[in-house]
Amino acid sequence: MRFSVSIPNFGDFADPEAVAVLAQAVEHAGWDALFVWDHMVHEKRLAREIADPWILLTAAAMVTSRIKLGTMVTPVARRRPQKLAREVTTLDRLTGGRMILGVGLGDPVDDEYGAFGEPTDRRELAARLDEGLEVLDRLWSGERTTYEGTYLTVRDVVFRPTPVQRPRVPIWVGGRWPNKAPMRRAARWDGAVPIMAGAWQAELPVLAEVQAMGAYLRQARRDAGRAEEPFDVVIGGSSPDGTWPLLADLATEGVTWWDERMPFGELLDTADPIRRRVDQGPPGLPAD
Repeated sequence: MRFSVSIPNFGDFADPEAVAVLAQAVEHAGWDALFVWDHMVHEKRLAREIADPWILLTAAAMVTSRIKLGTMVTPVARRRPQKLAREVTTLDRLTGGRMILGVGLGDPVDDEYGAFGEPTDRRELAARLDEGLEVLDRLWSGERTTYEGTYLTVRDVVFRPTPVQRPRVPIWVGGRWPNKAPMRRAARWDGAVPIMAGAWQAELPVLAEVQAMGAYLRQARRDAGRAEEPFDVVIGGSSPDGTWPLLADLATEGVTWWDERMPFGELLDTADPIRRRVDQGPPGLPAD
């Protein structure tokens, strides 16, 4: 199992220098990845200070050499996929192939989309997400691409350079469990980031729910013809430092990443608490 840290792109983390300092600490303390949220306004009534996640990731990339970097998650439906493809490719090349692209619909929809006059119907956003992922995959191939969808069009484009990682930068799909549609979408790509009950409070996952989600994902992977391909499953919350028996149970259920998160509330966008947890290092698997 590998271990990541997730931070919002607002509050203390709206400062690229603060994110760079944290990224160095994440790498030094033995974690495997740093992920940044991708919000435009989050909850507009709060009028938070918010930074562009790609600038934050660039700052992190410039001061690290080992850890994976990425978003968790980018709402592809509010992005032009050709611009997103270029940004992620540039970062993948800058990092020598360390990028992961987490994707999803994005919440809260009324704030992140509606506040800018964009569609808020979740079925339409899901369709736009699926088309966007298809376009990303085709552009990253480096081959001449033509695509005609309901919402997106690509006409005779060769998109180069390609990412370092082949056949593409890994795409992890987020969504709330027990909603099935996001997990079916995830099964077609490279990883799943299920938001379990209580995740917003960074509560520990209920093992029975992880088991049910894992069984559904495995079947969805078989249905998609991808059961034999590598696939990541990311479960998160707030963990204790030191040896933690729950990790062994999660690993048995096919979980490949533990993602460390702060609970919603006054500490969510404050750097000091997450820095203290980062410095303690990732939780440890019990010895056999």
